[in-house]
Order: sequence, then structure tokens, then C-alpha cells
Amino acid sequence: MKMALTAVVLGLMASSMSVAAETPIYGSQLMTQQERIEHRNKLRAAKTVEERDQVRLQHHEQMQLRAKEKGVTLPDAPPAMGGGQGRGMVGVGGMGPGPGRGANR
Repeated sequence: MKMALTAVVLGLMASSMSVAAETPIYGSQLMTQQERIEHRNKLRAAKTVEERDQVRLQHHEQMQLRAKEKGVTLPDAPPAMGGGQGRGMVGVGGMGPGPGRGANR
């Protein structure tokens, strides 16, 4: 039971990290690979949603400036803020027997 729970937790951690790595970065076409890594690290280091939003806003302003310098057009609106981790596994039951499945019906 404990090993199964550990496997589930590790699986969820790995999937959340891969999602973060796959999330598009505003203006990424104007960034080097190293800059994208550093930006993601800043987002991961932010302790609150507000801090992450501030990192995103500053990044958005920097990319707008860079785009203007290079003659490239980027969308004016910053990316949606406060996305966070999402709602998780909505509608999925836990690991217990649940109603109607165990010996205690």
C-alpha cells in the first residue's frame, strides 16, 4: 500500500514537472534555450501566485521590448495569470473501498 502511494505521488510530480516544461513561454521564439530555462526556474522559485504573476508580467514587458527592437509583432495581452496547478484529478475517487465496493455495505 505504501509503495503504491509513493508510486502515485512520484508519478504526479513527474507529470507536473513535464507540464511546466511544456508550457509555452510568451515570446519564446525571441529567447535562447538558456533564457527559457532561466525563466522557468524563476517561475518555479516564486513562492506565491502573485510572485509568479509578477515574474510573468516583467517577462512580458521584456519580450515586448525585444520584439519591438527586432521588428517582430507579439500579442499585446499578457498570458493568462494565476493558472497555478489546476484543479487536480476532479471526479476521481481515492484509494479506499468507497461506497458499495467494500465489505461494509
